[in-house]
Amino acid sequence: MDRRTFIKGAVAVGAAAGLSGCGLRTGGESSSKPLKIDGSERMRLSFEPYELELRHVFTVASYSRKTTPGVQVRIEYGGFTGYGEASMPPYLGQSVESVTAFLSKVDMSKYPDPFLLEDILADIDSLSPGDSAAKAAIDIALHDLVGKLFGQPWYRLLGLDPSKAPATTFTIGIDTPEVVREKTLECAGLYKILKVKVGVPGDRELVETVRSVTDLPLAVDANQGWTDREKALDEIFWLAEHGVVMVEQPMAVSKPDDNAWLTERSPVPVFADEAVQRLRDIPSLLGVYNGINIKLMKCTGMREAWKMICAARALGMKAMLGCMTETSCGISAAAQLSPAVDFADLDGNLLISNDPFSGVRVVDGRLTLPDAPGIGITAI
Repeated sequence: MDRRTFIKGAVAVGAAAGLSGCGLRTGGESSSKPLKIDGSERMRLSFEPYELELRHVFTVASYSRKTTPGVQVRIEYGGFTGYGEASMPPYLGQSVESVTAFLSKVDMSKYPDPFLLEDILADIDSLSPGDSAAKAAIDIALHDLVGKLFGQPWYRLLGLDPSKAPATTFTIGIDTPEVVREKTLECAGLYKILKVKVGVPGDRELVETVRSVTDLPLAVDANQGWTDREKALDEIFWLAEHGVVMVEQPMAVSKPDDNAWLTERSPVPVFADEAVQRLRDIPSLLGVYNGINIKLMKCTGMREAWKMICAARALGMKAMLGCMTETSCGISAAAQLSPAVDFADLDGNLLISNDPFSGVRVVDGRLTLPDAPGIGITAI
């Protein structure tokens, strides 16, 4: 075992041991009546497909789309309903069919106590090695239900200050200069930071088009689109000179040495995106990236996302919360954790035209968390 491997292993063990300090605050006052679990009552799970319609065609380095398939989930208990969702963009390799097949195997009625989140979600996770979006849907709905039973939003149960929720980026997809200019004009006055999808030959023209409209700070996401590390480094320096403050997944996941080489030399933080799915992936990324992008649909939901934030902090890495194209259900769930991260890219609900919920809002570019219990959403 070489020194680098030994150090990574030792730090990972220490981080795992430290996760107990990131546990949930399950005591304290509740704005609802005192909690009482009736052992005869059982949770009921229901779900249905729901296709998300995008306001504009969304293009990244590897594909374009106008819709995103989804599944809406409900868990009912004691007169309360918890809402969750699964969103499946193409690269996840999951579908409405795979999500509904997984959900059909889940028997929520066998769990008599909805507050046993760790046991319930571990049991559900054990049903298959994948199906992260389906698991996230149950996780979100269960957190929403438990928060409503407590009568408290999750940021309060986690001991987080909602005033520390960061500004969220708003994403500008790859498109013609005319369309990019139009999209930037639409949103530049509403946000404090924009995110630009790059990873194609016209990257500089795209960024220059955005810069012709606004001088807001920019984040860029290459989605593994750069193939040569020398050219990628030159690109990052050019981007930094044009107001870019962070870079996501510059090169392929299969090239950890090239990504580490870039991170060591980059003038701005480099974040893993496709390279990180779940908690177990984090130790191998130490020294390869400066930070990780955590998405509920990849990591199975809020429970594991919180553990990932804590693990990243223990390892001295930065953390950000990202999203797929989601309704306000999934976005509001992630936003409950946002006061604990460095960056937020929680704009998925702003990209769709058929959001069935209201929840977290963006006010003067910043995430504004509702005081409603659970994940803070209301069905429209």
